[in-house]
Amino acid sequence: MAGMEEVLEIYAQPYNPDQPQVCMDEQPYQLLLETRVPCQPALEHGTRVDYEYDRNGTASIFMFSEPLSGFRQVTARPRRTKEDWALEVAHLLDTRYAGRRMTLVLDNLNTHTKGAFYTVFEPAVARAYVKRIDFIYTPKHGSWLNIAECELSAMTMFDNV
Repeated sequence: MAGMEEVLEIYAQPYNPDQPQVCMDEQPYQLLLETRVPCQPALEHGTRVDYEYDRNGTASIFMFSEPLSGFRQVTARPRRTKEDWALEVAHLLDTRYAGRRMTLVLDNLNTHTKGAFYTVFEPAVARAYVKRIDFIYTPKHGSWLNIAECELSAMTMFDNV
């Protein structure tokens, strides 16, 4: 686990296309279904939506952000398991970061471990993925240092207003 200074030092490094800095976070998300038809907007007011809703399941939003290049990728999965996390990271390593290493800034969630790769992939494949990642964990109670968490908050802050 890195301290605040170590995370900030990572952010202060210049862009390296051979080993980009990638921030990752995930957030559970409640899916809602309207129970009443919203009133159409008019000149005097915007769309009016009743506060009543039915819960329509949940999803987990995965955010990957590469702040120095402006890249971000957001995906949704029905669950938030270590397998889901490993598959999301592996997909990035196989596509955008094919043949490259990455510095991955992430929080200390119990699903964000090297072992997650070994749960999903054969040992040789898992080891190959893990060797391409420099894991930088934000300090406990310091996940606000993760740029992906800030982006997720901005993306979802007005959902249910």
